[in-house]
Amino acid sequence: MNPKPTRPLPTRPAGYVELARYSSLGRFWTCLGGAERAGREITLVRGDTPDLCRRRVSGYALPGAALLLDTGRVTQALDDGFETHPALLALLAGDPGPLRAELNAHFELRLDFVLALTAARDLIARPEFSYVPLVRGLSDLPASLPLQPRRLARDEVHLLVQRACGLA
Repeated sequence: MNPKPTRPLPTRPAGYVELARYSSLGRFWTCLGGAERAGREITLVRGDTPDLCRRRVSGYALPGAALLLDTGRVTQALDDGFETHPALLALLAGDPGPLRAELNAHFELRLDFVLALTAARDLIARPEFSYVPLVRGLSDLPASLPLQPRRLARDEVHLLVQRACGLA
């Protein structure tokens, strides 16, 4: 991380989750520094200047996170366009266990996010979480299946961001 950003965002943009109120530049810098020490990639958000307090943090993945899968979205996708797979048939029968086992074996939850500080001193984040295969082609789940995490609570997002930044 080169120069430390010092200009907060004027307002909170849509899609961001509040992590902490009455935060400070020091806390923002601590998160970015921790992420850098933990080996995460820290980049500018496209269109931002280097002094703006907003950075994309990527490179942290959580294995065995199938419990966070939005099974409702998967079920809805199966209703729209049916795919055959033993784990998907079990999900349609009401048992998400085989699909979660398949995800835990062949996928990890990639926890990329944008971290920012606002002028109102709110530390905020925009999660960009997604399931990615450990080895592409190893799982026989259909590629068109929407594997997305459920909507996470603010405290859950905060904990995951802290873990990605090496602070928890």
